[in-house]
Amino acid sequence: MIFAREAHEAVIFRRGPSAWFHVIRWNTKTDQFYPGAWLKGRIYPEKCDLSPDGELLLSFIHQGRNLRTGYTDAWSAISRTPWLHALGLWPQGTTYGGGGRFTDNRSAVLRFYPVAAHPDHLGAGLDISFIASDTSFARENDLAPLHCSTSEIAGVEWTGRDQRGRLIYTAHGKLICAATKTRDEICLADFNNLVPDPQPPPFSATVPLSANQHPRRAGSRQR
Repeated sequence: MIFAREAHEAVIFRRGPSAWFHVIRWNTKTDQFYPGAWLKGRIYPEKCDLSPDGELLLSFIHQGRNLRTGYTDAWSAISRTPWLHALGLWPQGTTYGGGGRFTDNRSAVLRFYPVAAHPDHLGAGLDISFIASDTSFARENDLAPLHCSTSEIAGVEWTGRDQRGRLIYTAHGKLICAATKTRDEICLADFNNLVPDPQPPPFSATVPLSANQHPRRAGSRQR
């Protein structure tokens, strides 16, 4: 999962059955969960990111059946969490590199050489730059680091700290808030019984960013 830097929001990537991923929005202040997109393919969570305000999801996806299309079989995209309707999409055609990091709520750096956006997903209202992850400049400046577990608890699948400083971990399909000196551990959610149920995104997830009431700057740049 990935936590927003400036809001009580997170995104959860649940895998299973093995060919499917499910995206879930989590309000970490109220501990409410909102189901989103199902994808038959692969999402690389460590290469994804959440905008600081928790509204936009930057994802890196591999889906082999799109190999001979304009999407290619791998791409980076930005959507409204927890959906995967691409507001901006950049075909990559390889799983080397990919994904990226938000630098502010409407700007992101992608881990790839400069590439044109897909003509059906131009990314209006987004400011996109590129950095080839194999360059010494990228490595030395850590412009788009991968997300990873904090590894604070041995023997579990993933650990991390939410915006309230709570130690969160995942094990056996459950999302758990770890015990403290004054409180037992709490199971926040059990995702074991979920089965693939792909649904179209709501209209609100498909509206271009340029049509928002308070859009950020538009345009793109490359470096």
